[in-house]
Amino acid sequence: MVKMSVDPVKVKELQICTSSNGEKRESWEETGKLQEDRLGITAKPKEVTGRRARKVEGGVFFALEAVNARLRELYPQSEELFDIVLVTYNHAHVGIRLINTINHHNLFIERFCMTGGSSPIGYLKAWQTNLYLSADAEKVREALAEGIAAATMFMPEKRTEVSESQLRVAFDGDAVLFSDESERIFKAHGLDKFFEHERENEDTLLDHGPLKGFLEALGKLQKKFYAKGQRLNCPIRTFLVTARSAASSGIRALKTLRAWGLEIDEALFLAGAPKGPMLEKIRPHIYFDDQMFHVEGAAEMGTVAAHVPYGIAQKHNVRQNSGVGK
Repeated sequence: MVKMSVDPVKVKELQICTSSNGEKRESWEETGKLQEDRLGITAKPKEVTGRRARKVEGGVFFALEAVNARLRELYPQSEELFDIVLVTYNHAHVGIRLINTINHHNLFIERFCMTGGSSPIGYLKAWQTNLYLSADAEKVREALAEGIAAATMFMPEKRTEVSESQLRVAFDGDAVLFSDESERIFKAHGLDKFFEHERENEDTLLDHGPLKGFLEALGKLQKKFYAKGQRLNCPIRTFLVTARSAASSGIRALKTLRAWGLEIDEALFLAGAPKGPMLEKIRPHIYFDDQMFHVEGAAEMGTVAAHVPYGIAQKHNVRQNSGVGK
């Protein structure tokens, strides 16, 4: 089972969209008195209704449920499914209103963890969490320090419509799937030394980064569809979107993934070009990057992006594009 734990993301910025009859639904603040909000099912109020509202606001949840539905059809006895756990610092007395809100918006969340102000990290380990998403950067760093794949969610003001039937997840490479080894060379010695280092180490595998395990979990589910002859019709699709150059530094990344036994459906080597336009074309449900420059660029193009606060890039200006080493 692939467990995804999500934190309730600033309610003053993020609210449930309008309902199908045009009446504004209650925000998380109004229904649960929460101090936080949650994964990408909410956004600033938009002038959208009905089916359109459902697709924009709940796309990732509907995609996850679509994957689970197909897995149940192919493997009726299997429990290897996506499992979403809502984790909040709020006290249990909020639970009734929170559950009512979840049910009102037809969200597929059955597992809750209300810690009453205590740190949720121990519970994440007990849940065997594959991915933890939160709007609180400090909690994300705490989770990463404990070896849990985690990222800080950032929601664009206007979101790109995404698929309800295929889950699409995009990853940066260095300091996300891979370690920040190559990024350190670039930061310390510049671009020429980075290229030299990659050429000399072409056959040396990169060490793993914080989200390798989550990609492995996705790959495990993908292989269940492949085993039933549904490779071309798989409801999970993964993307590598990296500022590395294919000719000079991309081969090491691909060799590392192959040696790990992991597959990426599509790989985009941008050689330092902006990632936002490509992400707008891909339309992923979520994109992971370790640099805020790229997270902000993705959000500007309507992509839900998640910052992975890991590696050497965190010590540099968050708005600086560290470029090709990524």
